[in-house]
Amino acid sequence: MSKQQDRIFLSAPHMGGNEQGYIQEAFERNWIAPLGNNVNAFEEALAAYNGVAGASVLSSGTAAIHLALRQLDVGEGDVVFCSSLTFVATANPILYQGARPVFIDSEPATWNMSPGALERALGEASDAGVLPKTVIIVNLYGQSARMDRLMEICRAYGVPVIEDAAESLGSEYLGRKSGTFGDFGVYSFNGNKIITTSGGGALVSGDVGALERTRFLATQAREPALHYEHSEVGYNYRMSNIVAGVGRGQLDVLDERVAQRRGVFERYYDAFGDMPGVAFMPELEGSKSNRWLTALTVDPEKAGVSHLDIIEALSAENIEARPVWKPMHLQPLFEDAAYYEHEDGWSVSDELFRYGLCLPSSSSMTEGEQSRVIGVVERLLR
Repeated sequence: MSKQQDRIFLSAPHMGGNEQGYIQEAFERNWIAPLGNNVNAFEEALAAYNGVAGASVLSSGTAAIHLALRQLDVGEGDVVFCSSLTFVATANPILYQGARPVFIDSEPATWNMSPGALERALGEASDAGVLPKTVIIVNLYGQSARMDRLMEICRAYGVPVIEDAAESLGSEYLGRKSGTFGDFGVYSFNGNKIITTSGGGALVSGDVGALERTRFLATQAREPALHYEHSEVGYNYRMSNIVAGVGRGQLDVLDERVAQRRGVFERYYDAFGDMPGVAFMPELEGSKSNRWLTALTVDPEKAGVSHLDIIEALSAENIEARPVWKPMHLQPLFEDAAYYEHEDGWSVSDELFRYGLCLPSSSSMTEGEQSRVIGVVERLLR
């Protein structure tokens, strides 16, 4: 590895150009305090972009999930169904509330929650008289889950849905924006996401009253009194006005970022798509993935190398790549949690973890940088 080669990151922040202007606006108005014009404008723009009634911008996507659980009255001993193949931030808020997660496997067509496994799990829960308080459905790596079918199943049992679209802002399914199918939708603006506020997130919903309560809970649940009055537990979860200025600038270029990430995917697909043992994350018919990360599986028996061999070889060239998320049902934290496979004897998420990896996918990647990645992978696969 040449010492002159710059590091290629998995997913680097990519500024759009207007962020500084919005931040300067906050300084000129002296809105350095937590709330202000940027927060309001960012919420309005985010709701308009996604075609929903409203949005509440928060300190993280994790905070958004937590507040959604609070508003669905999830508490001690309750059950919450959750996608297993996800980052731990999806599942941790279940524990914050003292609830018990039950994990649902993925399906091959989307890598997201299996409708068959969910229907089986809800059927058994109904028979036992212990339906979950909610189901958290994740849209992995930008690809929408089969939200129409999953919502139909949940509605049949009267169970509300939190749609974790932390990785899929800008994606679409059946003509609707990702994150707008559930009772609540969650976005993340973490530093590695398709747009970023450094750290931040949002909760969206068609229920304006629920979003008002979100803001109330996120500002320490302060009652409307002259003095500081508090009747219930609140949190310090609101996004700051400075950070929201970054978000406004990022949202201005979201569609451009989606196009750039899809372009990165297409170049990888053109390079490796026909190689033995390589299978890219599919794009469900009727959907448009933002391709936040280019994810693929490598069968070592057919390809001659494993996904870990590729990650190691890229690392030697100062290039960051990662395995796909380790499923929650395999995590020590959740070793006692129940788990429903896609089909009896077939755990899709286990297979994806066993063979899957994510390649560098930054929207700011040059073709030269991507050629470096492709060159390393091609040498191994050929």
